[in-house]
Amino acid sequence: MAQSRTDMIPKTLVIIPTYNEKENIRNIVPSVLEQSPHVEVLVVDDGSPDGTGAIVKEMAAGNPRIHLLERAGKKGLGTAYIAGFKWGLANGFDCLMEMDADFSHDPKEIPNFLKAIETNDLVLGSRYKDGVRVVNWPLRRLFLSKGASYYVRIITGLPVADPTGGFKCFRRRVLESLDLDAVRSNGYAFQVEMTYKAWMKGFRVAEIPITFADRFAGRSKMSGHIVREALWMVWALALANGFCRWPRKRMGD
Repeated sequence: MAQSRTDMIPKTLVIIPTYNEKENIRNIVPSVLEQSPHVEVLVVDDGSPDGTGAIVKEMAAGNPRIHLLERAGKKGLGTAYIAGFKWGLANGFDCLMEMDADFSHDPKEIPNFLKAIETNDLVLGSRYKDGVRVVNWPLRRLFLSKGASYYVRIITGLPVADPTGGFKCFRRRVLESLDLDAVRSNGYAFQVEMTYKAWMKGFRVAEIPITFADRFAGRSKMSGHIVREALWMVWALALANGFCRWPRKRMGD
């Protein structure tokens, strides 16, 4: 008997790391869930002093599609996603998405990711595919972001327009193939490291255009340490693969 379209839709977990996001969390979670009945949310909260975790716990008590993973203290973006990936894999999800809590990533884009992941292994939401799609950014920040994208591509050969973006969707087989405990970066370099390692293993990586809007509530987590980590991590990744400019094998070949 042929599978119905509904049966083929992957069970998807959207992972949202939080630290002091009480101004956004009550709105972002239901906005994500309304995109598809096959989507669930895992909030990974790093002991937010503003009570973000308590808010999520209250929401989860009334909705089985909302989950909370609490951690003691601020441990960083990368480790939050790694913890979320492990939780999602252990709980049988087919696809795992990364997403910010502050509405800089539009939940309405989620159906586009779910469509694209049908024929790909990793889908990246790109601010720079077929043009520039950012809202409320000063020119300095735009130039820094675009410059970082060129920097990554030149050093690693990674053929994507927006390697530093954090709105993305993995098939579980990609994450299962990676040694998650060996992921070295923790700030925004984490996004580059995960995409680069998936690409070097020969997985199908695609980009879809998204519009990125700067946060309207809460405070940015950007810091000088995060920038410095990204600068050296790119070289470490390229060196570890002998500066190879393409995957040695495609998955399925």
